[in-house]
Amino acid sequence: MFNSPETVTQHLSAHSPPSGDARHEPADFHAGNPFVCVSSVLRRLLLQAEVAAPRLQLAALEGEPGTGKHLFAQTIHHHSGLAHLSFRQRDAREWLANESDISELSGSLYLDRVDLLAPVGQGLLLNLVKSLQNEAATPRRLLLLVSAHASLRKLASQGTFLPDLAFRLTAVRFALPPLREHREDIASIAQTLIDGICRRYQQPTAVLAQGTLPRLLQHSWPGNVRELASVLESAILDSTTGVIRPGDLALQIPHEIHPPPSTGAAQLPDLSGDLSLDAAVHRHIQFVLQLNRNNKLRAARQLGISRSTLYRLLAGEQLSRETE
Repeated sequence: MFNSPETVTQHLSAHSPPSGDARHEPADFHAGNPFVCVSSVLRRLLLQAEVAAPRLQLAALEGEPGTGKHLFAQTIHHHSGLAHLSFRQRDAREWLANESDISELSGSLYLDRVDLLAPVGQGLLLNLVKSLQNEAATPRRLLLLVSAHASLRKLASQGTFLPDLAFRLTAVRFALPPLREHREDIASIAQTLIDGICRRYQQPTAVLAQGTLPRLLQHSWPGNVRELASVLESAILDSTTGVIRPGDLALQIPHEIHPPPSTGAAQLPDLSGDLSLDAAVHRHIQFVLQLNRNNKLRAARQLGISRSTLYRLLAGEQLSRETE
């Protein structure tokens, strides 16, 4: 049973990440699901998984939502020696409430969001972990992986998570960094996502126009890889040419919008001209379009209306006739 982070560090010191052009190759493609890593931080994490997986019985995956914990869990399963057996993903709360029996399980069990467990659920999981660890002398047939958005040890220090359970689960811990901390991977991850999205919709692979990648690199990605996938899928479905332009990206970079400097007094709107509600709506629509560089899909989303409604309003349809 592998249960020491220090042992992983020793292995890593003898397997430093490749240098030169080799580091730009995507790592570990299996079952059509690649865990793409270019940056040193992800390559080191992947190497840690490859070294630890064959001897793992229990491990925790921690990281913000959308950082790829599920995909990384599949990667661990692939390298564990149990890849010929099943990989099961379950919500920790639901599984513990309805099943919580490991006696007949084999392969890998991935319990998601253990940080949301109530005290009763934590107690059930602790008993399960103790049972699993008591079987360490028997041939290994089950790998238990758990995920959390928050640090389990930090939760334990705050009194909201059982310390014994937290320390058992995090004896081997993989911390997946947010996308903003490894921007070197954005280009490769984006291309992999584009390829997968286009395959799913059975259309030729889309390409990034000049200037699109810099916008992807500038964004802070609070939703991490999941947000990147959503933005790219929206752009691909909205494109009629197969080319993703900067304006097709449904994201907003805060520093791109510069409000006028405040003078300390409230600024009154321009009261000249047409003061009807329809005219005010039209002016606001034009303002939102300018903010979004005339990207109508993104403007419609920010306005909270459908794109067809936006087109009708731009064509001069009166607000009083709008029913959406």
